[in-house]
Amino acid sequence: MVGASTNPVSPSLFVATYFSGRGRRVIPINPNRAGETLLGEPVLAGIRDIPPNAGIDMLDVFRSSDAVPGIVDEALAHLMPGLKCVWMQYGVRHEAAAEKARARGLIVVQDRCPKVEHMRLFGGPNLAGIGGVRISSKLPDDR
Repeated sequence: MVGASTNPVSPSLFVATYFSGRGRRVIPINPNRAGETLLGEPVLAGIRDIPPNAGIDMLDVFRSSDAVPGIVDEALAHLMPGLKCVWMQYGVRHEAAAEKARARGLIVVQDRCPKVEHMRLFGGPNLAGIGGVRISSKLPDDR
């Protein structure tokens, strides 16, 4: 997970905890937190620091859209051939980087949350007891 945070109210930590609690190994990447531990895994500075035998099949991106090209380039250089999917969180899109990943045979998902999609498909609330709904601070348009 690129952009993983140790902040207890961070969406990236919610997602990491959700998947870790379901038996998925989450390798946190955040250069500002490198060397710390998150969910039993050392926080790494970059994708290049992931051990070659880690078996990474999905890369979840919690970074701004303008950071995506570099992340995709690093993933294509260091995580192939095992990588199968690049997943960009809500608000994160970069069509050129997505096309580059698709050209290498990867599935690309943009502007979606894997935790929300997993709950939608397989059921169950998240840690806050909220089902598969998108949480926003904005008022609904239909008030």
